[in-house]
Amino acid sequence: MNCHCVQEMLNIPDDKEVIALVGNPNVGKSVIFNKLTGRYVEVSNYPGTTVDVNYGFYKDYVIVDTPGVYGISSFNNEEIVTRDIVLNTQKVINVVDSVHLDRDLFLTQQLIDYQKEVIVVLNMVDEVEKNNIKIDIEKLKENLGVEVIATSASKGEGIDKLKEAIDKNLFKKGNSTPNLEKVLESEGKKFSWESLAEAENVFSSSVSELQEKIYTLRRTYVDEIFNKTVKFDTKKIELKNKLSQVLINPVTGIPILFATLYIMYYFMGVLVAQRLVDFTMNTVMGEYYLDFIKGIVGKFVTNLFLQRIIVGNYGILSMFPIIFFGLLFPLVVAFHLFMSILEDSGYLPRIAALVDRVFNKIGLNGRAIIPIILGFGCVTMATMTTRILGSKRERLITMFLLGLTIPCSAQLGIISGLISRLGFWYLVVYIFIIGFIFGLVGRILNKIIKGESTSLFIDLPTLRIPRPSNVLKKTYYKSKGFLVEAFPIFVAATLILGFLDATKLLHAIENFAQPVVTGFLKLPKEITEVFILSIIRRDYGAAGLVTIPATKGQMFVALVTTTLFVPCITSFAMMTKENGLKYSVFVWISSAVIAILVGGALANLML
Repeated sequence: MNCHCVQEMLNIPDDKEVIALVGNPNVGKSVIFNKLTGRYVEVSNYPGTTVDVNYGFYKDYVIVDTPGVYGISSFNNEEIVTRDIVLNTQKVINVVDSVHLDRDLFLTQQLIDYQKEVIVVLNMVDEVEKNNIKIDIEKLKENLGVEVIATSASKGEGIDKLKEAIDKNLFKKGNSTPNLEKVLESEGKKFSWESLAEAENVFSSSVSELQEKIYTLRRTYVDEIFNKTVKFDTKKIELKNKLSQVLINPVTGIPILFATLYIMYYFMGVLVAQRLVDFTMNTVMGEYYLDFIKGIVGKFVTNLFLQRIIVGNYGILSMFPIIFFGLLFPLVVAFHLFMSILEDSGYLPRIAALVDRVFNKIGLNGRAIIPIILGFGCVTMATMTTRILGSKRERLITMFLLGLTIPCSAQLGIISGLISRLGFWYLVVYIFIIGFIFGLVGRILNKIIKGESTSLFIDLPTLRIPRPSNVLKKTYYKSKGFLVEAFPIFVAATLILGFLDATKLLHAIENFAQPVVTGFLKLPKEITEVFILSIIRRDYGAAGLVTIPATKGQMFVALVTTTLFVPCITSFAMMTKENGLKYSVFVWISSAVIAILVGGALANLML
């Protein structure tokens, strides 16, 4: 493969030189990428993998944002992609975390050993000051032999210096690891970056003696550089390490996790789903807006059929804006606000480490908690992020569990609001049932899907107090993305439901489904509308429960059944894209069957 191949694979213009942006996970690489390229970003699926690669433009250069990796030795898909891009690109910007130089400089030295022209970006220097760490940047430059630029990308500090370094072409080949040439020659290999890359290329779990020698030599050299250039306050580091241990130790970490989940439930289920939504949905939209829009439409539209389509029970100007803006909008914003705080604090990866042992029982490792938690935001996007998992087997199990048991943010908010009205013990039983189904189905899938699980290897970023501006910005973009993506689907779903209602077809469907809905599930026949909406979008279906009169027992059965019901259309499409139509249909049918069986069993016990 030559340099031109990267441009061909990613559809990059031939007249632009490629700069690879490389770094460990969680070092602020994406922020640097955005600062250099602006908002215009292209995304390509790297050929032969499920890994997406972002690239953008900076003057006459194309900046390729490679997946975050700890090395380029082909241990997983991310390393294979990064390795391909690095080996076929001469210029590299290596982003490192200033607080974790002892870890990040290993990749830096590996890039230098491969004789790449490197600029090192020393990111998060503001964290260095907070942790009383002192870095001698000039001595670091001298030891590495390349340009080192200090930045705090989240604040925009140092970005101009980085752009200046790119403009002046300050990319340099650095100082190779001492005695590396002798180690290769002792194995009969001529010293070159090609022979080194070949020696470090790993396609299996076995590691050769030569690879161990190279690793030890480089690790020792990096430790020497670190000791020469970095001085730090051991007491402050020890305090953060102790707090990190408290969060990942099951004895202390599990109660903290439950407390965090309860805070999330109270924030979304009580403060937002009940109090705020009661005002936005019932008062602002349900009273002021609905009376206003019905009055206007009544003056200009006299046809009763059109009136039902426009401002009827399922009208495009009545039900849609009330549900979308009065109910879903505050819930989505609240969820992404809470999740952004967890992400920026560094707590999410620690949850992954905490649940690793539990997830091993169902054929997964703790890394699967990331798409699972993201699923509480949007199952469709979470399905796409299963690409971070180490094997296809893990991805298949996780996708199935996402489609079956995980409610998205808006659906979760509605469920929290409805279940909080039923009482605390209903919440406890609900969590137990969904958790039990999650574990049982996971165990079954672990038995029937062939293959082995991978071990957890995840970075634990520094614990920090989230920066309000970053949290608000992340909340804004994620909420905006969800609403833009959901808007046309909700419009289409409302039009379909309004048409079915106006033509009496909805009544016919309700009668057809009555033996299952009112007979086996013992629910009001109007719940059929909820199932229809759930197929289009699960949160829209859950929203339909708000207006349906039901007893406490019926509402509980309905909440459990709709939670386990089929993935929405967009999730189904994403599953099909990732694993084919056969797998998606299997998940869809299985979810419907499990939901009805569990709901029926509950109905016969409770009603």
